[in-house]
Amino acid sequence: MRLHRHSQRLALLAAVAERKVMIVMVEMELFPALELGWFNGWILLVVLYGAFGILLLTFPRAAVARLYEYDRSRWSKKQKAYYAIGKLLILVNLILTILTPLRVGSTVFVLGTILFAIGLTGFNIALLNFKNTPLDQPVTKGLYGVSRHPQVLMLFVAGVGTCLAIGSWIALLLIVTAALFGRSRTLAEERALLEQYSDSYRDYMERVPRYLLIRTHMEEKGED
Repeated sequence: MRLHRHSQRLALLAAVAERKVMIVMVEMELFPALELGWFNGWILLVVLYGAFGILLLTFPRAAVARLYEYDRSRWSKKQKAYYAIGKLLILVNLILTILTPLRVGSTVFVLGTILFAIGLTGFNIALLNFKNTPLDQPVTKGLYGVSRHPQVLMLFVAGVGTCLAIGSWIALLLIVTAALFGRSRTLAEERALLEQYSDSYRDYMERVPRYLLIRTHMEEKGED
C-alpha cells in the first residue's frame, strides 16, 4: 500500500513538473517586443551591478586590484578571440535585457526572480569570501569550498534568472553561449593560480569542482 501511494505521489509530482515546464515553454518568446519602459529587465541589472558596486567600495585597494588581476599577455590568439566574442555576446544580452519588459505575473517571471535572487546572494557571498582571504593565499573558503569559480557561477545563475524574467529565448541563448566562450578565461586563470600557488592550489583543484558537483582536472599542458 505504501509503495502504491509513493508511486502515486511521484506520478503527481512528475505531472505537475511537466505542466510547469509546458507553461514556461509557452510563456517564453524567441524575440520579445523591444521597448523602453520603467518595468524592463534593466531593473534587475541595476540591482545586480548596484549591489556589486556598493560592496566593492568596502574592499581594500589591494583586494580590488587582486579581483581584476589577470595577465592576458600569455593568452593564445584563440583564447583572446574567445574572450572578445564572449564579451560581445554579453553586451548584446545586456542591450536586449534593458529593452525587454519584465513578464510580471507570469510563471517565468517568478522562476526567473527566484534564480536571480539566488545568483545575487551567492555572488555577494563569494565576493565577501574573496575579500576576507589574505592576499598571499588562494581563495578556498566559503563558497569557494564547493566551487572554484563561485563568482562566475553565481553571475551565470543571476543572468539566467534575468533572461527568464523577461521571457526571452534569444537572451538566454546569448548568455549560455557567452559562458561557453568565457571558459577560456577560467582555464587561463587556473593556470596562473597553479603557477602562483603550486601544490596548494593543485590540491585544492583535486578537492573542489570547477563549477559545481562535477570535478574536472587540468592537464599540465592545459586545455584551450
